[in-house]
Amino acid sequence: LDAVLAGGGWDVGTSLEAPPKPPGPICLGKNVCYVVLAVLFNEEDQVLLVQEAKAECRGKWYLPAGRMEPGESIVAAMRREVKEESGLECEALTLLALEERGAAWIRFVFLARPTGGSLKTLQEADAESLQATWWAGDPCALPLRAPDILPLLELATRYRRSPPHPPTLPQPLPCPLLCLRLLITFTNPPGDLWVLLATAGTPHLPLVACGTSAAEQRGGLRAPVLRMLHDCLPLAPPQPGPWGLLGLQHCAGGGDGVCFNVLLSIPGSSPGAVPPELGSSAFCWWQVEDERLKGHILQRLSTTVPI
Repeated sequence: LDAVLAGGGWDVGTSLEAPPKPPGPICLGKNVCYVVLAVLFNEEDQVLLVQEAKAECRGKWYLPAGRMEPGESIVAAMRREVKEESGLECEALTLLALEERGAAWIRFVFLARPTGGSLKTLQEADAESLQATWWAGDPCALPLRAPDILPLLELATRYRRSPPHPPTLPQPLPCPLLCLRLLITFTNPPGDLWVLLATAGTPHLPLVACGTSAAEQRGGLRAPVLRMLHDCLPLAPPQPGPWGLLGLQHCAGGGDGVCFNVLLSIPGSSPGAVPPELGSSAFCWWQVEDERLKGHILQRLSTTVPI
């Protein structure tokens, strides 16, 4: 719990709570697609934009972004895309958001800072981009490739003004699967707190694998979480509250899997509320009585990377 709450990782192992059988190997370009995107500002609060060279959006503007390649770390992919498209070197500061459509498309959105290089000019145009610029005005004044970058720019601006979550970066720990490690909490108004644990072997935070079939992808990353909750809480399967990312782990060269450490809560409506009864001995509710740990969990309920 301390490692996960601090944005770190933990060995995934082979024990999964759902589905019963993990999917086949995770392979970039075959059954998963990871995309990286970076938001950079300079000392004058101008944002880095690049002009697209691809035929379908040639001449339009966007944030540096692109697909991750096999064998890359997530941060290395982000730095490569920024370099190729803008000419600048950069350093990752934090994940701003995780965007997903199931395994078919997962985008890692970073806030980064420039550390060197020089802006690409029209004379240096290539297949990656036409040019790059530091833009001080309203991005909507430019012909944008897509408006989906506008909320990301707002997230970045808010983070720089008042960070809503601690700096969060991928941890270099191997993960053969695309999976979710779940910190599921139940709280009531007085502040009593329980955590759902899986009981097979040493009690641990539940792990669920994400499917890669077309049907499973339509449900996104949330689908295996809801399936597990329905299985372990059959009498009153809850609709959990907002969920957020505490951290993630991926190791370049250690496979294309990623483990997302996710926090979500099941709120109790009355002062004396207790967690819903479990329908399986494979899980248990553990009441957190240590005040330090309880405070850390409660604080993190509102300070996660948005998904």
